[in-house]
Amino acid sequence: MSGRVGDLSPKQEEILSEFRGKIQDILPNLPAQHDHYLLRWLRARSFNIHKSEAMIRKHVEFRRKMNVDNIVSDWKPPEVIEKYVSGGMCGYDKEGSPIWYDVIGPLDPKGLLLSATKQDFLKTKIRHTEMLQKECRRQAEKLGKNIEAITLIYDCEGLGLKHIWKPAIEAYGEILTMFEENYPEGLKRVFLIKAPRMFPMAYNLIKHFLCEETRRKIVILGGNWQEELCKHIDPEQLPVVYGGTLTDPDGDPRCKTMIKYGGTVPRSYYVQDSIKVQYDNSVTISRGSMFQLEYDVKIASSLLRWQFSSDGADIGFGVYRRTKEGVAQKVAEMLQVLPSERYNAHLVPEDGGLSCPEPGVYVLCFDNSYSILHSKRISYKVEVLPPDGQMSAVNKTGDRRLQ
Repeated sequence: MSGRVGDLSPKQEEILSEFRGKIQDILPNLPAQHDHYLLRWLRARSFNIHKSEAMIRKHVEFRRKMNVDNIVSDWKPPEVIEKYVSGGMCGYDKEGSPIWYDVIGPLDPKGLLLSATKQDFLKTKIRHTEMLQKECRRQAEKLGKNIEAITLIYDCEGLGLKHIWKPAIEAYGEILTMFEENYPEGLKRVFLIKAPRMFPMAYNLIKHFLCEETRRKIVILGGNWQEELCKHIDPEQLPVVYGGTLTDPDGDPRCKTMIKYGGTVPRSYYVQDSIKVQYDNSVTISRGSMFQLEYDVKIASSLLRWQFSSDGADIGFGVYRRTKEGVAQKVAEMLQVLPSERYNAHLVPEDGGLSCPEPGVYVLCFDNSYSILHSKRISYKVEVLPPDGQMSAVNKTGDRRLQ
C-alpha cells in the first residue's frame, strides 16, 4: 500500500481516521483539511500517529510564528535577493505538477550572505514554497485530480568552491531542514543535471539534512539529460536551453521572465560596507555559555528593539519573559517570546524588534552554549520604546552570564 488516497490498507484507514480526530482543534489553521493533505504527514512519519501529530502541531506553530498565511501577499524579499537569487517556476511536467528550477552556477553565496540576513533567505524559501503549493492547488482544481508535489530541476553547471563556503552550507542546511519539517512529500522528483566532478563532495556536505525518502527521489542524469527530461516533460513546457521548445515572448531560450539566473552581487549591497551602527555595549561570551539582558517593561505594547553584531562567527539569540517574580528562572522555565535561532551577525548585523504583548521582565538571551571551542564578542544596542504618548515604560534590571 502506498499510503495514498485509494491505496490504503485497513490499518492505514484506521490511523487516518484517528489522526483526523486527534487534530480537530488545529484543522482550521492548516492550509488544507482533506485526506490527501493529512496523509502527507502520516507518510512522512511512516504512519506513526504520535510522531505525525507532533510534526503537524509544530508546523501550525511554524505558520503562526512566520506569518506563513500572509507571506506571499504581505512580505517581499530584499532587492538583493530578488535580483541575485537564481531559480524560478517554469512550466509543468506531464502529470501537471509545477516545475521549479534551481540554477546553481551563477549564485554568489558570499555576496548574498553579506547583503541580507539568513532569516531573509529562509523567509524567501518559505514564500517560494507557498507559491508552489498554491500553484499545485490551482492545477488540482483545473485538472480534476490531486496535485501535491513539484518537480525540481537542479542545474549544477558551474558548481564550484564558492558554493561550499561554510556559512553558505550552514544556511542552506537550515533551509533544507525547514522544508523537510514543514512541507513533507512536497517533492515528487529531483533531476540533477550537468553535475561536475566536485558534485559528490558538495552533496556529502548537505545530504544529512535530507530524509531518506527525499534522497530516493533524487535522479542524477548523465550526458543525455535533455532526452531524459523530455520523458517527463512535454517540449512545449521545457525551455529551449533545457532541451524543449518553450521561450519567452521575445524568443529568449532561457525564459528569463520566469527563471532568474543570478550573478555576482555588487559590493554596494554589502550591509557591513553601508551600515555603521553605533553600539552602546559589547561583551565577550565564553564558549559553552550564555549572556542575558533583562528589561522590566511596565506598559503593554511597548516596542522592544535590538541591534547586534558578532565577531568571527554566528551567535544564538532569543527573547523570553519571566513567569515568576522574585525567583531565579532558567531559560527553559520562562515563556518563549521569540524562539532562539543562530544569527549570522558576523556577516550582517541584526536589527529586529517585537511588540511586548503584556508587561513583565523580558530577557534577551545571547547563546554561545553550542560552541565548544570559541568565545564570541558581541556588540549590542537595546531600547524599549513606549506606546505613543506614554512614558516610563521600562527599567533595565541587569545582565548576567550563564556558564
